[in-house]
Amino acid sequence: MNSIIKVLGSALLAMVIVGSVSAAMSDKAISERLAPVGKICIEGNECGSAAAVVPSGPQSPEDIFNNSCNSCHGSGIMGAPKFGDTAAWTARLSKGEDVLIKNAIDGVNAMPPRGTCASCSDDDLAATVKYILENSK
Repeated sequence: MNSIIKVLGSALLAMVIVGSVSAAMSDKAISERLAPVGKICIEGNECGSAAAVVPSGPQSPEDIFNNSCNSCHGSGIMGAPKFGDTAAWTARLSKGEDVLIKNAIDGVNAMPPRGTCASCSDDDLAATVKYILENSK
């Protein structure tokens, strides 16, 4: 009797497994798994409810510093010279202002290129470096 129950149980289990594999391999199930998870909206195309990115307008060097530089240069994290630290900035300025601007654009040590302001132009970064230097005398 036990062997008949084991055989019937095994047969039932096999039918469940075959049924679930068949369901997973159906055209509909495969299509659902291969469907894109999102859509790309290109500026200028009708994209339904996608919100357009609106430029915030020009930023002052102080705004750029506060929004993009202060997180590291405000606290001195990872060796960043602190805003207002005359000794730290004087030592760096000995290499020349152009070197400091180039470092802000290209990155240096732990600082990535453009700091954290990917939308800043080279002129924006140069003005921000000058702002930092002016306020670190």
